Amino acid sequence: MTLKDLANKFITSLNAIYDEDEAQTIYLIALEHVLKYRRADYLLKKNEVISTEKLNKLEAILTTLQAGKPIQYIIGETIFYGLPFKVNPSVLIPRPETEELVEWIISASNSLLQIPNSQPLTILDIGTGSGCIAIALKKNLPNTKVSAIDIAKDSLVTAKQNAILNEVEVEFLQDDILKSQYAIRNTQYAIIVSNPPYVTENEKSSIHENVIANEPHRALFVSNDNPLIFYDAIADFAFTNLMPNGLLFFEINEYLGKQTVELLNHKGFINIELRKDMQGKDRMICCRK
Repeated sequence: MTLKDLANKFITSLNAIYDEDEAQTIYLIALEHVLKYRRADYLLKKNEVISTEKLNKLEAILTTLQAGKPIQYIIGETIFYGLPFKVNPSVLIPRPETEELVEWIISASNSLLQIPNSQPLTILDIGTGSGCIAIALKKNLPNTKVSAIDIAKDSLVTAKQNAILNEVEVEFLQDDILKSQYAIRNTQYAIIVSNPPYVTENEKSSIHENVIANEPHRALFVSNDNPLIFYDAIADFAFTNLMPNGLLFFEINEYLGKQTVELLNHKGFINIELRKDMQGKDRMICCRK
């Protein structure tokens, strides 16, 4: 079987779960994992016959994909902001939209606060999951002190592995931001960022079935009657723990942009900016203490 033949098999076999473009992207991820071929290699070598050993590995991946498991969990890794990350069902698979949030923070950090050179910029990531935001920020802003918290011990194990993988130092703490008791309350941060759970129960039907079946619900869903519960708690925490003029960044529910802006305004934050993601959806907010 050639690489092109197998690509067609992936697309046909996965058509009940993914559209053609998604299936093609998934195939290329599998190809890079097994053969170390990137898209350009595939285009140059698509008529190459696959060895039996490699074909068996790729077809085993296809079988697991047909059962609905995401490719990232099957191969145990993904790329976020150009960096490698280990992923498993204890953490969400990082999304491209979150890369846009990281880009915004990096850009904003250059004109942030007039902090003496002896003091590094302090950053806190709340609900870190795989550690993707905290680690990407530390990797791209090396002269910072980055901390991250998560409620789940298993998520923190993965996040610590990712920090080692990417050769950065991030302080990880286990904590529940809804009832925080840790010493982080005694620290003043220049930046606080969070991508908390924000998908309402009513929105479950619009979420891809393989996400529902495989990714951790604790990191995804909130109740219909209090969808901004995490934003409320984090905003209170941030108002106490941000330095004067410090910045708070959120990834948000696209349908709750106006309500989130109102919440932050009510809390006393200023310079509130709502931004759209690459798909034109209200997805990110920044505000200043």
